[in-house]
Amino acid sequence: MRALSELQRDVLLAGLGGLRKFCFSLTGSAADADDLLQTTVERVLDKGMPEGAHAVKWAYRICKNAWIDELRSRQVRDRYPRLVGEQWNEAPSAEQTANGEREIAAVSDALEKIPRDQRLALTLVAMEGKTYAEAAQILEVPVGTIMSRIARARRNLLETYDPSNENK
Repeated sequence: MRALSELQRDVLLAGLGGLRKFCFSLTGSAADADDLLQTTVERVLDKGMPEGAHAVKWAYRICKNAWIDELRSRQVRDRYPRLVGEQWNEAPSAEQTANGEREIAAVSDALEKIPRDQRLALTLVAMEGKTYAEAAQILEVPVGTIMSRIARARRNLLETYDPSNENK
């Protein structure tokens, strides 16, 4: 591993928006997504990357692995009683009750209902604009697996998406 070149840093900076969206698709929370993004960038900068590696693709891999680490540590923490309760300010604003927000909530709800592996593949390809090959590299699976996951994700979304969901 070696430190990032200026070109790799520039490429990484240009890809941070997409990487943040990926973080959000993994975590489902803006705050957790920001934390995961920070962890990812810190690891990339601290540990560097292999010679000739594409900075953004490498960052996606680091991000996915950091999230797996976080999930494992949460499982350990959940075995013990929580000493400090989490405080959330979830008071809905007037804007959140607008029609556009309800549609976004319905789509988010539908995305949450599909299996995680399908959601990640769909997010990378449909939302991030990654090719199947790039998504396969990021998720470390064959391209055929990505194609299958996306097909199943689309089918599952059609079955679970309810645009008339007014309860959000």
